[in-house]
Amino acid sequence: MKLTASLFFSLAALMVCVGGYAQGTAYDMPRKGLCAHRGGMDTHPENTLPAFKNAIAHGVQMIEFDIQFSKDSMLVIMHDETLDRTTTGSGPVADLTGAQIRQLDAGIKKGAGFKGARVPLLEETLEIMPRNIWLNCHLKGGAALGKAVAAMVKRTGRLHQCLLACSEEAAAGAREVVPGIIICNADNKYRQDNQQYVRATIREGARFIQLLAVGSSEERKPFIQQLRNNHVSINYYFASKAEEAPALWNSGIDFILVNNLPLFLPVMKNYGIKEVNNEF
Repeated sequence: MKLTASLFFSLAALMVCVGGYAQGTAYDMPRKGLCAHRGGMDTHPENTLPAFKNAIAHGVQMIEFDIQFSKDSMLVIMHDETLDRTTTGSGPVADLTGAQIRQLDAGIKKGAGFKGARVPLLEETLEIMPRNIWLNCHLKGGAALGKAVAAMVKRTGRLHQCLLACSEEAAAGAREVVPGIIICNADNKYRQDNQQYVRATIREGARFIQLLAVGSSEERKPFIQQLRNNHVSINYYFASKAEEAPALWNSGIDFILVNNLPLFLPVMKNYGIKEVNNEF
């Protein structure tokens, strides 16, 4: 029997329930759309609550953010290994405690209007998120981080919407804590090779993949079809021009990571993808 996308997501949700991880009401999750990369980093300070709130207000279907450990193992939202580029701090993230990182300004470098924005923790990030959009949690660490994030996602009732974009090592750690957690294979050891990447994703049983812009659209066609045949949802990193979006969606891509939301929102609507009516 060939599964439609709608039927697949319904069955996936049922399997989560059977596995003992049902949490709250069943939500109609988006099938296609935009993913606000780091919250929409072109217009807002990346990986901050102001960026996430802006993306939510625009009804995006998925929000991506990065998670790593502080020195005292707090789950902080930060992409780089160091603090220098996006905050008023300097040096490795792993050298400061969560409290020390929280003292830094993560908004001022994007503009005076964002002065005072802090580096958020995972728990407070989850608290502001609607429950009917996908949360693309990019893990900057291995098995220990996978375990900690999986535990937090389960405790906060977000298992139905959080996909852990991570290495195989981090995925194994997460699955030790929550066997049915949603994995997006993002292991860097083979992501530049579409054939290896797709095979590994299917073998791992990941529900999502985050394809890079490797090869031409024609070269990607058989790999996209293989993923769809195996019911793997496809994120694409990334599009910088709005005119790229329709061809990507038409090729079978489900969610396109973008940095500039205002640029892509009109083409999303013209394509027929509606803004999410957020449920909290």
